[in-house]
Amino acid sequence: MSECMKDLRVHKLILNISVGESGDRLTKAAKVLEQLTGQQPVFSKARYTVRTFGIRRNEKIACHVTVRGEKALSLIEAGLKVKEFELLRKNFSDTGNFGFGINEHIDLGIKYDPSTGIYGMDFFVVLERPGFRVNRRKFRPGKIGKPHKLTQEDAIKFFQTKYEGIVLNKYA
Repeated sequence: MSECMKDLRVHKLILNISVGESGDRLTKAAKVLEQLTGQQPVFSKARYTVRTFGIRRNEKIACHVTVRGEKALSLIEAGLKVKEFELLRKNFSDTGNFGFGINEHIDLGIKYDPSTGIYGMDFFVVLERPGFRVNRRKFRPGKIGKPHKLTQEDAIKFFQTKYEGIVLNKYA
């Protein structure tokens, strides 16, 4: 007998391109994300001024987009294909999510455009079980019990079964 409430699923995928400066490069990075997902990206601002990096507080330095559903699954598949379905153990968080980065967005199948350039991006995959909405809903929110919460081991098992991935134990 399988427990359907224990099944894991992808809740959302967050794609992030951190440029480190505002201006032309950031708008081009936003275009890349829009090409990839078909959604309008959101800009992230710097928390504080770092003079060595040349960024000021509240300056837009990155853009990200949240993708759900089938599109998220296909983008995860494409991103893992670039990584050859190999992740490190440290890519998995204690709360049962995982993330990885790629160096060139053109590996995902977007045609290279010299005017845009090449951008690396971070993929962050949030996993959940059925019933996690109880925690987020507005009316009568509840708590999720410890046995139902996700662990790092759950996420690794999900990655190995769904994507037939390999988890390397080195911490480099």
